[in-house]
Amino acid sequence: MQTLNLLEQQFSNFNAFRLFESNHLESNQRGLALLEQLQTTLDLNELLNKYAMVASKYIEFTGLTFKAESVEATIRGSRQGKIKRQFNLSINGQQLGRLTYSLNAPISGSTEKVMNELHRYLLHPLNNALTYRTALMLAMQDSLTGLGNRRYFDEQLKRAMHQANRSNNKVGLIVADLNKFKVINDTFGHAVGDKVLIHFADALRVSVRDSDSLFRFGGDEFVVLIECAGDESLEVIYHRIHEAVAADGYLEKYQVSCCLGATFMKCGDTEKSFFERADQALYRKKTNAAPLLSLV
Repeated sequence: MQTLNLLEQQFSNFNAFRLFESNHLESNQRGLALLEQLQTTLDLNELLNKYAMVASKYIEFTGLTFKAESVEATIRGSRQGKIKRQFNLSINGQQLGRLTYSLNAPISGSTEKVMNELHRYLLHPLNNALTYRTALMLAMQDSLTGLGNRRYFDEQLKRAMHQANRSNNKVGLIVADLNKFKVINDTFGHAVGDKVLIHFADALRVSVRDSDSLFRFGGDEFVVLIECAGDESLEVIYHRIHEAVAADGYLEKYQVSCCLGATFMKCGDTEKSFFERADQALYRKKTNAAPLLSLV
């Protein structure tokens, strides 16, 4: 594995613009062509694809993946090669992530030199894309529980319904809220109430698959979005939530319980009608003593 570490200090000998000072026309053309492409986007996937399009003119590879601590991006049409070559990319000693090329043959010394040069142009746009992605995720996240917020739910529901219509898969929703949560807040204070919400969010996390998504709308209302659902998925997840809540000592201490309303997407549903049907199922459970899981 090779590590590329770009140090930026006040008196550093490196200056990105010096890459253009080379007397080699080919080097200048590579840099200019790449920068022109990379400066047009902050989307990580698009950035990687643009980089690959230019890099493929100088490097023969079958696939390219970038992986950081919390994100992974792979170029369109990426295929496994016979060997892999990995580069750690960092700025000021801060690790950005790992760039992995899939290759069918070892690279030459001259090709490696070109790769290192191209990586220098990639570093700053890549860092900008990662920073932008982090800012977007924070804007889509509930600050207390770390779950998605209502804005993120709206985006993910639209995407999931569109994907389900194309692939003929089932999508399910479970809407949940806590029973007598206001009493807990009024009796024990908001610090306890916040901790109850955090523990309930954790109970939801251990109850769903990695492909499912969790959201908090504010207050004590939560939503589970289940993609590629089976006929029994909603029932199974309900029982998992029930078991996780019962097993949590903090929730048990304050006698926390929840109500759940659930539904599958139906033909002709809009995002509004889909969510409202699950929410109505929850309302019926709370007002009419419906079964533990009200499914419509």
